[in-house]
Amino acid sequence: MIKKNKILVVDDDKQVLKTLEFLLETEYEQVTTINSPNLIPSELRSEKFDVILLDMNFTKGQDTGNEGFYWLNRILKSDPDAIVILITAYGDVEIAVRAIQEGATDFILKPFDNNKLLATINTAIKLRLSKVQVKKLKKTQAVITKDLEKTHLLIKGTSPVMEKVYSTIKKVAKTDANILILGENGTGKEVIAREIHRLSSRLNEAFIHIDLGSISDNLFESELFGHKKGAYTDAKEDRIGRFEIASGGTLFLDEIGNIPLPLQAKLLTTIQNKEVVPIGSNTITNIDIRIISATNKSIETMIQENLFREDLYYRINTIVIEIPPLRERDDDIILFAENFLALFSKKYEKQNLKFDKNAYSQLINYNWPGNVRELQHTIEKAVIMCESDIIGPSDLMLKPQSLNLINNEPQKLDDIEKKAIIKALNNNNGVLTFAAKELGIARQTMYNKMKKYGLQ
Repeated sequence: MIKKNKILVVDDDKQVLKTLEFLLETEYEQVTTINSPNLIPSELRSEKFDVILLDMNFTKGQDTGNEGFYWLNRILKSDPDAIVILITAYGDVEIAVRAIQEGATDFILKPFDNNKLLATINTAIKLRLSKVQVKKLKKTQAVITKDLEKTHLLIKGTSPVMEKVYSTIKKVAKTDANILILGENGTGKEVIAREIHRLSSRLNEAFIHIDLGSISDNLFESELFGHKKGAYTDAKEDRIGRFEIASGGTLFLDEIGNIPLPLQAKLLTTIQNKEVVPIGSNTITNIDIRIISATNKSIETMIQENLFREDLYYRINTIVIEIPPLRERDDDIILFAENFLALFSKKYEKQNLKFDKNAYSQLINYNWPGNVRELQHTIEKAVIMCESDIIGPSDLMLKPQSLNLINNEPQKLDDIEKKAIIKALNNNNGVLTFAAKELGIARQTMYNKMKKYGLQ
């Protein structure tokens, strides 16, 4: 069967061209022959060749190979992934070896052994295919990475508590200190971890995320440290663990509180010694890694209950970053909601969507048990279901019993007052006079209180 490949042959000897054309046209879909290297640029502009066979000397009496070097460099400059096989005489072998060092793929000797020639070309075609696939994978990875960055984009809140978090991130990002991120589900622990990686010197290396809460106990070791073929019943091939994959970059151990106590000792040893031993192997693999861990559990409580090793805890928490729940960050709720609204309006092609004042009020007063993740899902759902340009309370579909319209939980007087002011401002489109009238206070009092709570 003729292979669907394109071959270019460049040689000044017309007999060589005829011989190669006769041999190759029975094997490959297209064989193009030219007797002058000056025609190479126009051929490369009009066609993509899988393999180029290039003679080393084109001028009679020349045997230095300089012409071959010149055209090899021109070809590779035009297409760095080009596969060039040199055609050379016995006396030019040293020159051919030098050319390979400069980027040629292989060389064939005159006179040709047909079987060896075809084997060399077929091997070169496989290399070309591999290069194309690798290039495609890199492009795909770049797109996926870009999409992940968009998905996990850090939206900077303006609340004082989050300003402290951002300040800590900037201080620790450039170091290799191990970091423990604490916070409820949905507060954005992974987003913070990715931001630390983005600001670090490891930016161009891998960020590997592993959710320890989703791995069954019997797969923990294999996932983290890898295994050798035959190490256990289902180990049908070698597997590289996440530690080794992340070497050079950052490993994010999400929900580290879920790791079984028996495996914590091995995890501690791996982090301390910066080396991994896969299951079923005695070979040590050194790793260069930055560890970021996260959990929604109280590790200190787990230590008291003998569920978490204290020495491991101190190893992973050189720096602790605690993310407060969204219900304690009123200043951020509207900011996040509007960012998500812009994101999903574009995604679902529903431009010019806006919240009405009652929607703003409901967003502020809701308790957000699922934190930022719940807010994001709420806004996406509202954008999808909304039938007009205005998103109202009914579009948000928040459960009334979860509204924090003064909860059963005790609240500080300042918190209640601040929320009342925000609600009044939203109800009156930010007009101080009307908001103050709604609250039954003077305009100047309203202004002073807004200044007090940072609402100007």
